[in-house]
Amino acid sequence: MKVVIEFYRTRVADDAHAVVGRETVDAADRDAAIEIARHLARTLNMPQWPDAVAIADADGTTIYSSIIAAPADIDKGPIS
Repeated sequence: MKVVIEFYRTRVADDAHAVVGRETVDAADRDAAIEIARHLARTLNMPQWPDAVAIADADGTTIYSSIIAAPADIDKGPIS
């Protein structure tokens, strides 16, 4: 299935979201998409470290979202 993985920053004051990275990928299922997002969180060149990730299917329906761990914890699994 084709999914869109978005990495974003969140502003606490008003919950505004700013996308700092977006990739469209093919994944076998939801679990595979999450693994791809974990890999991209470590390797994608983004202007800022993202606070969270959202994965949407081809119709734009969010199938997964999560807060991302701090960069120091990235090898422990950046996506909760």
